[in-house]
Amino acid sequence: MNFFPVVDPAKKSASDYFDEALRLVSLAEELGFEHAQCVEHYFSPYGGYLPDPVTFLTAAAARTSRIRIGTGAVIPAFTHPLKLAGKLAMLDNLSHGRLDVGFGRAFLPQEFEAFGIDIDESPARFAEGVEVCRRLWSEQDVVWEGSFHRFGPVTMLPEPVQKPHPPIFIASAMSPASCAAAGRAGHHLQVVPSVTSREQLQSMLAGYREAWREAGHPGSPRIQIKYTCYVAEDRAKALDLAETFEVNYVEHMAEAVASWGRTRSDAYRGYEQFVEKVKNYDFRQSHADNKVLAGTPDEVREQIAVLVDWFGADPTLSLQFNPGHLPYEDAERAMRLFAEHVMPAFTGLEQAA
Repeated sequence: MNFFPVVDPAKKSASDYFDEALRLVSLAEELGFEHAQCVEHYFSPYGGYLPDPVTFLTAAAARTSRIRIGTGAVIPAFTHPLKLAGKLAMLDNLSHGRLDVGFGRAFLPQEFEAFGIDIDESPARFAEGVEVCRRLWSEQDVVWEGSFHRFGPVTMLPEPVQKPHPPIFIASAMSPASCAAAGRAGHHLQVVPSVTSREQLQSMLAGYREAWREAGHPGSPRIQIKYTCYVAEDRAKALDLAETFEVNYVEHMAEAVASWGRTRSDAYRGYEQFVEKVKNYDFRQSHADNKVLAGTPDEVREQIAVLVDWFGADPTLSLQFNPGHLPYEDAERAMRLFAEHVMPAFTGLEQAA
């Protein structure tokens, strides 16, 4: 499951959100979910309750013993890599080796402006940050002479539990090139289908898998695809909740991406289209296109069967059950229904394939 708090503080306080989210993490472990992860955003109701995923995930690790915990994703451009690598290595120890590290580039111009970072430097800062963390986790006496950071020799403490380092995931919103680069590097992948077409996402995944194979990496890549999920015994209630909180998401996203109406960057070609996409959002079309999972357990199970047909059996679905200010009771009920009536149809599917 994943947490992306698109929450207006007037409707749910941060402390209430965290209390409820951590209860859901404990429930996810009880019900057999594979992982719990969270995003990094700043300053606004669009994700701003989670400026530091490591803090939240440390609390999640303390409440659990089996479920993997992950960043989905941390932003190297906004944190010095020595500090970021150290914090994440500490979390891998606190969780006894259950950490997955997702890295992202960030995409909101106002966040780059607030940190005083040129948005055009985003790809280079991202690549440098990921590589510095990887080396600090797996090598001693690291010397780095990069475009943005210079240090060394440095040996990181604590060492991560997982060797040679925690699994690295690359978050990609719309870029086939980013997916292919992740595959060549042997990194895993996180994608969000709500901002791409089915055909575009299929192309991104195909390019990623091909790049992984061509590079000769051992084992299989891990792919996470993120959805919001509303499950209820009553179809009308599930769809009513879905429409209410998907529209809440879109309204806050519209405020967050408005700066793309006046910003252009070669590092984010096409991102100005976000403004128009959000303006033209239609919940019923989004549901029909399987960009949001909503309905009775049988209906959600049918939706996921379609996703398996589209994207293959190997991706893991990373589901958000508590979007916005959704009441805790509805999120808990949805998770229990999903675990009892939906999950068994797909658990082990990749191995069977």
